[in-house]
Amino acid sequence: MKPLGQGDPLRLGPYRLHGVLGEGGMGKVYFGADAAGCPAAVKVLLPELAHDAHLADRFLREARTARAVTSEGVARVLAAELEGGRPWIATEFLAGPTLDDAVARFGPLDDAAVRELARSLARTLQDVHATGLVHRDVKPPNVVLTSRGPRLIDFGIARPEHGLTLTRTGQIPVTPGYGAPEQVLGQRVGPAADVFSLGAVLAFAAAGRPPYTGAEITAVLYEVVHGEPDLAAVPEALRYLVTPCFAKDPAARPLPAQVAEAAAAPRQPERLWRSGALGDEIRQREVAARRLTERSVAASPTLGAGPAGGGPRFTRRRLLAAAGGGALLAAAGGGTAWWLSRGEAPADPFDLPPPAAVRAAPLGSAVGSPSPLWGPLQDVADAGSPAPLPVRDVVVFAAAGGGIAARQVTDGRERWRAREAKAAAGYLSIGDRLVAAADAKGTLRTWVAATGSPRWTADAQAAALLAADASAVYLVTTDGRLRCVGTDGTVRWTRQPPLALSGGRPAAALGAGHLVLCTAQGDVAAVRARDGARAWVRKGQADGALRPAIDRETVYLGGRTLAAVRITDGHQLWSRNPARPPRRGGTDGWGPPAVADEVVYALDCAALQSLHSDGSQAAYPVMIAGVVPPWQPPAVQGHGVWIVESEETGVSGLPRSGQGDPQTYALTTAPSRTLAAAANRLFVLNGTTLVALPVY
Repeated sequence: MKPLGQGDPLRLGPYRLHGVLGEGGMGKVYFGADAAGCPAAVKVLLPELAHDAHLADRFLREARTARAVTSEGVARVLAAELEGGRPWIATEFLAGPTLDDAVARFGPLDDAAVRELARSLARTLQDVHATGLVHRDVKPPNVVLTSRGPRLIDFGIARPEHGLTLTRTGQIPVTPGYGAPEQVLGQRVGPAADVFSLGAVLAFAAAGRPPYTGAEITAVLYEVVHGEPDLAAVPEALRYLVTPCFAKDPAARPLPAQVAEAAAAPRQPERLWRSGALGDEIRQREVAARRLTERSVAASPTLGAGPAGGGPRFTRRRLLAAAGGGALLAAAGGGTAWWLSRGEAPADPFDLPPPAAVRAAPLGSAVGSPSPLWGPLQDVADAGSPAPLPVRDVVVFAAAGGGIAARQVTDGRERWRAREAKAAAGYLSIGDRLVAAADAKGTLRTWVAATGSPRWTADAQAAALLAADASAVYLVTTDGRLRCVGTDGTVRWTRQPPLALSGGRPAAALGAGHLVLCTAQGDVAAVRARDGARAWVRKGQADGALRPAIDRETVYLGGRTLAAVRITDGHQLWSRNPARPPRRGGTDGWGPPAVADEVVYALDCAALQSLHSDGSQAAYPVMIAGVVPPWQPPAVQGHGVWIVESEETGVSGLPRSGQGDPQTYALTTAPSRTLAAAANRLFVLNGTTLVALPVY
């Protein structure tokens, strides 16, 4: 939970607001309490959207929809009003963990808990369907475990039974792997769709993993429609319960009442949620919620103010500690996440558009100087921009005037801009779908690469972004620790690094289950990506931060030597000395390597070397005029290896074969030069100028 900021209301109706539970592209969710200290989650439409009558009506319609469901198994709507031109909804605040959080922390539920989960959710769905509604988004994050049992949340996309699933062309408002085949196909949806989702939730709870998985979202959706669920990890005694729910034909699925009866739930089920490690977690969160609504808090106008008479001050630090680091977010907070961002930014990190299609540019001529594909574009970039980042159909860089900008790779036209991004902290691609960056407050923010539409955020205290893959972002915090943030916006782990990261931003590479860092002092460390545990340390490798290159199980390091190191334990496989030892701030020694097609490319002082993965020579060295500090890895594209040469030269493409003449594009003198390549396009930042070149 974050403290109230400038412009946040202090009160809405009977609820005094104490902090922000979450926010998205359309609104905010506040933690509030009434005069009696009863907690609530209050969600409010953003002021700039409140004038839209259609959005305001849809907002209040959600409250009416949820109010129609009176089951004890749902989070109740407490109030809904239009106040000062802004609609708001107050819902019951549930302080337990969501099912996905509980499974991640404590593992799969046992037999009795799964049976009671099945009975409780099935009865709740029976009540939902009795009102003529279909929930349409039953999934682990929408199930909250409380001391009174499981509760189903988020009616933001519930619709009458005769409604269509798709909200707009191509958008599926469910998490892939939990939505029924008819939802994936955009067909009409009935109560049976919720039963399919219930089966997937129960399978997840019993196995600890989803029944449908795949490397890409499209693969998961394909398996839902055409494949069979993977129930190998579901205990045999429970398969009879979940298997019928996965029938492709909606008419062949059981009714919720049949699922509830077949569950054969144990007697006195409340004991399941009040005992063991999970029960302790639920109890701690409920105690923390009660503390947050003590009268001393309710009486204070802001989070930081203490009550008269010297009573306790509820500062942000104490609130976070009481809430277990923000772990209170549950029914009302998590349950509104989809609504907050739909139409702008789905809160579900897996509900993303597929990677944008991009055609590779035709190869250019290897003779003469290349003619730009577009540009040079003057004064579009910040002079201190990190290297450009191609992400499918856009290239991202630090924009002149602040923030980051994305331009089309085909013609250089600006696609979008995020002014809140702090480009100096770096920016990364997440699975070729999202661009990640940090803002001035250290919040990790993401945008859809193709459109700039904002997605999830995380209060990560980010100082420098290091690396990312499709499932996580790795960064350095403002207090010098390493942190891993999952693509669900949650912090997976935080660790003290094996080496001090002072003196400048480290260079990093991610691969083979490891994050490898080279510090500003030239020392190298590797940590395990899954938990941040130290793998190995190698000191004195370089005189500065040189980016490693990872290929399969080997990491290649430049600096005092060009070394091939086994990534799991740091064992050196081979090394080669440079023509001249490195000098701090100079360009002698080995530069940072790049790997392509099992060939390692690196600059050895004034020569480009090409080596096989075993360290043997792959091609003749190619001499260059010199390089501009700081070292940059070569960009391998087409038949050439592209490097930034001395100020008098520019950008040169050297033949990968080691034979033939290099090709050079002249650049004017600028304080910094960086480059990157993708899809047969070379993107060069020369100070504040951006240009795209063909490769041969």
